[in-house]
Amino acid sequence: MHQIEHNNRRYELDWLRVMVFGLLIFYHIGMLYVADWGFHYKSEHQSHFLQNLMLLLNRWRLPLLFLISGVAIRFILDKVTWYRFIGLRSIRLLVPLFFGILVIVPPQLYVEMTANGDLNMSYWSFYKAFFDLEHPLFENYQAGILPHMDVNHLWYIRELWWFSLFMLPLSFILKLSFIDRIISLLAWRNSFLVLLFAPIIVLSIVDFTFLPSSGEGRRIWMGFTFLIVGYLLAKNHPVWESIRINRHKLLLAALISYALLIYFYHTYFIIRTESAVGWDLLLEITFGYFSRWSWVLVVIAYSSHYLQKNNPKLEYLNEAVYPYYILHQSILIVAAFVLASYNLGPVIEPTLIILITFLGCALGFALIRRVKVLRFLFGLKWHQ
Repeated sequence: MHQIEHNNRRYELDWLRVMVFGLLIFYHIGMLYVADWGFHYKSEHQSHFLQNLMLLLNRWRLPLLFLISGVAIRFILDKVTWYRFIGLRSIRLLVPLFFGILVIVPPQLYVEMTANGDLNMSYWSFYKAFFDLEHPLFENYQAGILPHMDVNHLWYIRELWWFSLFMLPLSFILKLSFIDRIISLLAWRNSFLVLLFAPIIVLSIVDFTFLPSSGEGRRIWMGFTFLIVGYLLAKNHPVWESIRINRHKLLLAALISYALLIYFYHTYFIIRTESAVGWDLLLEITFGYFSRWSWVLVVIAYSSHYLQKNNPKLEYLNEAVYPYYILHQSILIVAAFVLASYNLGPVIEPTLIILITFLGCALGFALIRRVKVLRFLFGLKWHQ
């Protein structure tokens, strides 16, 4: 979750981290308006066409975040002892996670239950009932980590903590020199085809052979896989350079993968099916990794070419990412719920929600960064 820290700093990954979390805010605002996709609250102004724009981000935004986190873990583990690593990750991930579950996330459930007609009370009355895990009020909302208490959009923090623990023993293997030599084959003679397709083939075969055809297990596998990829690529400069050099070819591959994604989504629904078996399942898995990997590569490639530079604002933005991420979804859902009664239409309403969300996050961060207790609760360093 935290920025890359090493001597030969890859500033493009810091920039990417900021940009991807910024896109995540727009993506979650889009979830209010995209038709047929479930969310905690939906606006009455929904669009099927918006699905096409959402799919452009949907396949690669989380894999890229996990890859960046893998790079960060590699450099952190090279600098600190294993027990300090566990302590640091636990404090800066679990504290914000528990605080978020108990304080930040509940307004989302309040809006969801009210919009569904299952709640008619003040937020304060709801919030007091929220801490009663056996309260009948939440009988139909029992899908959380503790009956009705859930992580919602903060699941990324939870899984990043688990992944960090798994990486400790795995890192002793991944640091072996022969592993690095194998990874270097991706840059063999700047081979574009090896760089693009070798990881896709390997990941697809492992996925098809060992994982269930659907469910949360596949999402966890995807996140952990790209975290490992980031860890392996972190210090392999020939591969980074190969990615940068092949940026134009990678862009073409990514655009082809997007065109195919739209075609399959609207024609055969292969990407959305949960009943695919045999060759259909293998096709779905392989195509999914083609879409993810090609876009992850092209975003890294162009950022490596254009964003390998520091900026006085980068440190501020890097620190702002975490509080913005924790705050944004509750702000936008509450804003959408309140604005719905004003019938502002499909242009003014989302525009105001965007402004309110970013302004709310900015004001929240302005307070958080100045108050030590809040810095701790939001996973920031105690001292600026």
